[in-house]
Amino acid sequence: MRLTTKGRFAVTAMVDLAMNGGRGPVTLASISERQKISLSYLEQLFGKLRRNNLVESVRGPGGGYYLARIATKIKVVEVVLAVDEPLDATNCGGQGNCQDGKPCITHDLWYGLNGKIHEYLESVNLQQLVDGQTKSASGVTPITMTKPAARSASL
Repeated sequence: MRLTTKGRFAVTAMVDLAMNGGRGPVTLASISERQKISLSYLEQLFGKLRRNNLVESVRGPGGGYYLARIATKIKVVEVVLAVDEPLDATNCGGQGNCQDGKPCITHDLWYGLNGKIHEYLESVNLQQLVDGQTKSASGVTPITMTKPAARSASL
């Protein structure tokens, strides 16, 4: 499983919006320029974000987008799911029919990973990411991978 550019770009754009939205609506063109994301791609993403009540838009001159709620109330998982990004490491879409209609032998492992990913992204809000950009201490606990201990050659 991997998070595609759709989810990554949506989160990046929302953090940019949170950082720059205090002075009024933010245009997608300005986000596009700052973050090097295609304007047409942002338009697609923001349509989905708007339909999921994460952003609101203002039309006309001086228009743009702003967060529908304060940044502390928008979880990263909401952003990712709003743009139809699946958070699923299983091959069966979590259905448990991976191998001949039954769960494969590693189904529970991948299904459990889904829960951990969802749990982690649920624990992080946009304001934490903004704070991390503005003062380099976001309060977000990174997931770290440790190397397994070296196995004995006698095994």
